[in-house]
Amino acid sequence: MLSVVIPIHNEEPSILPLYDRLTRTLERLQRPYEVVFVDDASTDRSFELLANLVDTDAHLKVVRLRRNFGQTAALSAGFHEARGEVIASMDGDLQHAPEDLPALLEKIDQGYDIASGWRHNRVDHPLTRRLPSRIANWLMAKVSGVELRDFGTTFKAYRAEILKDINLYGELHRFIPALASFYGARIAEVPIQNTVRAGGGSHYGLGRTWHVLFDILTIKFLLSYFTRPMHFFGKLGLAGTSVGGAILGYLAFRKFTGHEILVEHGPLMLAGSILLLAGLLMFSTGLLGEVLMRTYFESQGRRIYAIREIRTQGQAHQSERVP
Repeated sequence: MLSVVIPIHNEEPSILPLYDRLTRTLERLQRPYEVVFVDDASTDRSFELLANLVDTDAHLKVVRLRRNFGQTAALSAGFHEARGEVIASMDGDLQHAPEDLPALLEKIDQGYDIASGWRHNRVDHPLTRRLPSRIANWLMAKVSGVELRDFGTTFKAYRAEILKDINLYGELHRFIPALASFYGARIAEVPIQNTVRAGGGSHYGLGRTWHVLFDILTIKFLLSYFTRPMHFFGKLGLAGTSVGGAILGYLAFRKFTGHEILVEHGPLMLAGSILLLAGLLMFSTGLLGEVLMRTYFESQGRRIYAIREIRTQGQAHQSERVP
């Protein structure tokens, strides 16, 4: 079964055209499907239109959030309510062409875990959208090791078991492929169309660049040091305590040879003390991180690995869930 999750926030002009085009595309696929619209507290007539559509089409489900939680939360709610073995997500502003959905599903049918759209011909503003996006995508590919050219698009298809154990916070929905790569997910990129919005205004601007940068740093830490935080904080702690200890040792030697430390080397002594204390703080943070990481995995019965397949004599058990 296929579930299509679409977050909606003030997309009144696009809803009916999107529904018509998506329904035609899904009916041509000749497979069971549902469409989950998540209304993220729209202030226009979006929910009213969706409620009317639900009355006429049993394939539809509408989830209405209590307030505007943002796109990541809306997608997470839709993923939780989706019942399909394959889940696709797309925007509700018609910048994603529903006609491209079969190409994404074809990659899933070929055995990939995630099929990610790639807006190879973008229609966004070159300076405020395309250039920052290109830089962010390049950084994300280097940080995560996942060779995608377009992390930012919502238009993706997933095997449902991939999503079940990925918890989304902040604006991390665009980095699901990177998070899933931690458990060895197979990812393919599919060229998709990128068209001008049918109506309304974009919910994103140049100011989001800093948020994306912070998210990239978060992903880097999660992918590289989530299960071994001491390796990250320990390096900083070792550097701080080594340099600080060396400075204070030098000043102690000068003190014993008869020099006036506070007068001659007051700032240097202050710098050495701060570095030493900062290094010890980093070591302490690393140890606390190790304890929290073990508590996280052991309290939830989670594992730090994922089993793709178990084979025994005469049979094969497919298992792609992350315990």
